[in-house]
Amino acid sequence: MKKYSWGPEGGAPTIEEIPAEEKDKAMEMHKALVEAAAENDEGLMEKYFETETLSEDELREGIRKGLVTRSIFPVFCVCAGKCMGVRRLMEFLGNVVPFVDEMPKVHNTRGEEVKVDANGPTSLYFFKTGVEPHIGEVQYFKVMSGKVKAGDDLTNADRGTKERIGQIFTCAGAQRVPVDEMVAGDIGCTVKLKDVKTGNTLNGKDCENRFDFVKYPNSKYSRAIKAKKEADTEKMMGALTRMRQEDPTWVVEQSKELRQTIVHGQGEFHLRTLKWRLENLDKIEVEYLEPRIPYRETITKSAQADYRHKKQSGGAGQFGEVHLIVEPYADGMPDPTTYKLNGQDVKMNIKSREEVDLEWGGKLVFINTVVGGAIDMRFMPAILKGVMEKMERGPLTGSYARDVRVIVYDGKMHPVDSNELSFMLAARNAFSEAFKKANPKILEPIYDLEVYVPADMTGDVMSDLQGRRAMIMGMDMENGYQKLQAKIPLKELSNYSVALSSLTGGRASFNASFASYELMPSDLQQQLIAENASNEEE
Repeated sequence: MKKYSWGPEGGAPTIEEIPAEEKDKAMEMHKALVEAAAENDEGLMEKYFETETLSEDELREGIRKGLVTRSIFPVFCVCAGKCMGVRRLMEFLGNVVPFVDEMPKVHNTRGEEVKVDANGPTSLYFFKTGVEPHIGEVQYFKVMSGKVKAGDDLTNADRGTKERIGQIFTCAGAQRVPVDEMVAGDIGCTVKLKDVKTGNTLNGKDCENRFDFVKYPNSKYSRAIKAKKEADTEKMMGALTRMRQEDPTWVVEQSKELRQTIVHGQGEFHLRTLKWRLENLDKIEVEYLEPRIPYRETITKSAQADYRHKKQSGGAGQFGEVHLIVEPYADGMPDPTTYKLNGQDVKMNIKSREEVDLEWGGKLVFINTVVGGAIDMRFMPAILKGVMEKMERGPLTGSYARDVRVIVYDGKMHPVDSNELSFMLAARNAFSEAFKKANPKILEPIYDLEVYVPADMTGDVMSDLQGRRAMIMGMDMENGYQKLQAKIPLKELSNYSVALSSLTGGRASFNASFASYELMPSDLQQQLIAENASNEEE
C-alpha cells in the first residue's frame, strides 16, 4: 500500500504514501488481492472473515498457495531497459514464488510422475530456440530430473538421435555464464546441438521420458509472401526457416497447389513483425499478397468434345486426334454400357479402365473404349497424362478438378507424325473443352468456426458473420463467454482476425478448422471465372 514512482531515467523508485484521491481505488484493489489470497487456504479464509484483512506474511502465503494451484497469475509492469519495476519483480520471485518441489507433480506423456530429484535419471526439456549471429542456435532447457554436466551424452526421445552437451550456461538476459553442472529444477542453455528442436526431450541412460508441455495455438491469419527481387527468394526461405525455429507459431508452407509461399501467424501484428525482421535484420525486401483460395472444380452433367492437334515443321510433324466424353463420377457408379452420340445410342466396349485416387481428394476414372485400332494402345498413357494435367490445373480457375469420369471412344493417328506429345496435347484440349460444356461447378472450402465473444457484443459479431456468408450452427456459454459456432467459407476468413479484434476491442477470439467442400453460389462463381480469364489473358 505504497506509491512507487520513477524518474525518466528509471533506476531506484521514490516510495511515498498513496495520494488521497487514489486511496479508495487502491483500497478496492488491495481488498480484491487479499480475498484472492485468502481463498487458497481455510485458515486464512477464517482469519479474513474475522478481521477483514491479512498480514503481509499471510498475504504472501495465500498468493504462494494460489500459484501452486494455478488459481492466481500475477502480472508485473516492468521496463528492463531502465530498471523500472525490476526490483519488485525480483523480490516477488525471492519471497513469494513457490519452490519447484512445491509445485504440482510433473508427468511424462505416458502419465508417469517425474520427481524433481537431483539424484534421479537425467531428463532435459527444451522449451525455446534462439538464433544468434556468429553462434547459431541457442537451445534453452529445463532440467526435469537428475543432473546434467558439460560433456554428457544424451538421447533425443523424440528423434532417437544421440547428442553430446558440449557446454552449459546459466542465462541473465543476453549474458551467458558457463557452469559445470545443473540439477533438477534449473533452467539453462546450450549451443551447437545437432538435431534438437523446441519441444524435444533429452534423456540419460535407462530413462525414456517425453514431455509435451507447450500446446501452440492454431494460426489465425495467413498471407502469401514473396521476395521483391527474385534472386532473394532462396535467402528469404532460409530466413523464414530460421525464424520458425525461434517462434513455432509462425508456420511457413510451400503450397504446390496455390503456387505460393504462405506464412501463417496469430494475427496481423504477428506477421508484420515477421516482415519487419526480414527487412531490417536480414535486409530482404518482401511483400505480402492475398493467399489464393484452394477451390475445387467438378462437373454436373455429361458432355462430349474432340480435338485434333496438328503441327508441321519441316521434318517429322505432330498429329493426334482424341474424341472423349466427360461425366460426373461418384463411388460405386456402374461402368457405362451405351452413350448417346449425335442422337444415336452407341455401345461402349471397354478395353481398359484406370481409377486414380487424387491426392487432393476425389477420383478420376479413365476408360478406353476405342475400337478398330483408331488410337494405338501405346498412346493411352499419354492421353491420361494430358487429362491429369488439366485435372491439376482445372479449366475454370486453375484449381484442382475432382470426381470426373473420362471415356475415350475414338480418335485418329498418323503412321509417321503421331507421338506421345501430340496425343497428350490433344487430350488436354479435348478434356478442357468437354469440361466447360458439362455444366461445371466450383466447390469452395468451408471451415468450422468457433468464436468466443463477451455477451454484450454477441449481436455485432453475429451480424458481421452473416455478412460474411456464414451459417450460424449454435450458441452456448463457455468460461463466461458466448461461444458461437458457425460454418464459413475460407475466402471470408481472410481478414477475420483483424475485423473481430476491431469489432470487440480485442476481447474476442476464434478457432477455425477445415470442414468440407461445398458448391459456390453461381453469381460468385461467374465472377471468379471472369477474374481468372482476365488473369490468364494477362
